[in-house]
Amino acid sequence: MNEEIFDDPELKEIQERLLSDDTAIRRIAVIELTDIAGEEHAPLLIQALKDDAPVVRAEAARALEAFESDEGVRALVPLLDDVDEQVREAAAQGLHDLKLASSALILIPHLTNAPTFRKLSLLRSLRELRAPESFQPALDALQDEDAGVRREAVAVLGYLKNPNALPALTELAANDSVPDVRRAAIGALGFSTDEDVTPSLLKALEDTEWQVREEAATILGKLLLDAARDPLIKALNDEYWQVRLRAARSLGRLKDVVAVTPLVSLLTHQISNLRKESALALGEIASPLALPALELAQNDQDPEVRKSVRLALTQINQAHA
Repeated sequence: MNEEIFDDPELKEIQERLLSDDTAIRRIAVIELTDIAGEEHAPLLIQALKDDAPVVRAEAARALEAFESDEGVRALVPLLDDVDEQVREAAAQGLHDLKLASSALILIPHLTNAPTFRKLSLLRSLRELRAPESFQPALDALQDEDAGVRREAVAVLGYLKNPNALPALTELAANDSVPDVRRAAIGALGFSTDEDVTPSLLKALEDTEWQVREEAATILGKLLLDAARDPLIKALNDEYWQVRLRAARSLGRLKDVVAVTPLVSLLTHQISNLRKESALALGEIASPLALPALELAQNDQDPEVRKSVRLALTQINQAHA
């Protein structure tokens, strides 16, 4: 490796500057190395990760994002415990951008007895790698005392879509003390086809936090659960319009004619987004019962609402042509 680098005058000169006593010179050398080097020169960047100056270590960590390799991943992980926040964040970002599933096998062992920041970063990196080996560590992390760690663990399990996670996710969705975690767990249940998750989702529709209710309304529609119809109709009167909007959207997906009358009532709501979503839902249900109200709504002051109304009328007329 060294011979190959020294054969290239430009790389040889950069390598020499990486050994300079001047921090600024070493930092610029890392930046220049990133611009001209290929994967075969990543060892120079890995060496720069051990620099005494945090700005050089951070620059090298950012540079390694472009050179995903087992050696680079192994070198970045220790920087998650660096004394400098800038370095820790750069390393975390570099690991978050990993694309090779094989990298997960390097990351997973470092979750054991890890400080909170390292756990958060590793779980966030494991999420999109979707490695089956990350299932048990993520399941274990649901018991972590830090809410952020639990939320990231939920995200890993949601991406893996392993049915064995459903009992733990259901429990978290119903009983976690932190709303953000409950909301994440509800979202992760969206891959399920198991009716056992229904009670937790319906309970979440009554949660004290509107963001949790909003997520529950969304997932209930996604799963097309018949038992959700009446609770979703009730949610059309939620004090937060965001929950009403998601409930209307989900009722449209359920395509149950019973929802027509309550959805029609939203066509005159003062919030245009609700009028629009109600019209779209009525179009999906495609019941002629909605025609009179939709015809009146054609004169809505909001062009987006008018567009949705026209679409709904077309859908109903085509369905009953």
